[in-house]
Amino acid sequence: MQLIGAGLPRTATTTQKVALEMLGLPCYHMRELLGNLDQVPFWQAAADGHAADWGSVFEGYESTVDWPAAFFYRELMEAYPEAKVLLSVRDGDSWERSMRDTVWSIYFGDSLMHHISRARYHADPQWRAWIELMISMCWRGRGAFAGSYSDREALIAGMERWNDEARASVPAERLLEWRPQDGWEPLCEFVGRDVPSEPLPNVNDTQAFKDGIIGEAIGAIGSWWEQDQASRA
Repeated sequence: MQLIGAGLPRTATTTQKVALEMLGLPCYHMRELLGNLDQVPFWQAAADGHAADWGSVFEGYESTVDWPAAFFYRELMEAYPEAKVLLSVRDGDSWERSMRDTVWSIYFGDSLMHHISRARYHADPQWRAWIELMISMCWRGRGAFAGSYSDREALIAGMERWNDEARASVPAERLLEWRPQDGWEPLCEFVGRDVPSEPLPNVNDTQAFKDGIIGEAIGAIGSWWEQDQASRA
């Protein structure tokens, strides 16, 4: 592991994943977990405080950004003492809007994404385990936004608290605070890679995020229905 992402979800982590892989650093991202929900028990055990075999889940990867790994950036710093840490940041107002429109709406509110995700929660044990993991990492106990999710100002305060803790926790020589507007140069210098000739990618994944959550939920509920009907035949 060469680079540990400490930035919160909705801080252009998909752009970071694409950029890091362009630099030759295969990147573990939430997309990897959503594509393989069999890994949820590993992350839940880590969240419960059990020692983690990080090498098993990160085999083949040289960088990581986004949840769930970013939640454990302190533990990963100890496990990979030579790895550097990337803290991706974003303006509080734009971050809150993006967060509320995507991640927040899985758990709260009155959107189609929330209701169909909740239906999948009851039909799909693996999805239920993923939801419980994310709730524990975001909204309960030592979750990043525990006690600060109900209104705009509180959510932004939770973001700022997370970033301040990262700045205080990571030695300056290991830390890069970065946003896509900063471009390739500081990121490439930080990881020791040449600046690509291609422009830095700009991946706006909001609609893809919603489509993925809704589409996968429809598929899972459909499978549950077919199995339920077959069991009654």
